Amino acid sequence: MISDNTIKIIMKTHKDLEVWKKSIEMVSMIYLVTKSFPKEELYGITNQIRRAAVSVPSNIAEGSGRNYPKEFVQFLYISTGSLSELETQIIISHNLGYINDKQKNDLDTIFSDLFKMLSGLIRSLKTK
Repeated sequence: MISDNTIKIIMKTHKDLEVWKKSIEMVSMIYLVTKSFPKEELYGITNQIRRAAVSVPSNIAEGSGRNYPKEFVQFLYISTGSLSELETQIIISHNLGYINDKQKNDLDTIFSDLFKMLSGLIRSLKTK
């Protein structure tokens, strides 16, 4: 069985995690996409989308800094929830015509990748 200290040695910081790197890329893409949203949405859906997007890598980072894999898993579940929230907000934005089909498809691909990566990391930590 791998100890908590071994996990810390294998993974120096959250910045070593591919899922964190991918989620940072996703945040940058979200900010670019929402830049063209109507100005009257700045404090509405634009703000909600950006907050949900930033929450994904932030919770990965916070969880990785915890002392126990169980705590890390809890933060990964929070990241998964934020990703689900973000996915819903992107569907709404697409339906309202704020984002085009290509942008939505590109984001859907990233969301799918992140869901798989988060799920795999959670599964890995739960078996340790």
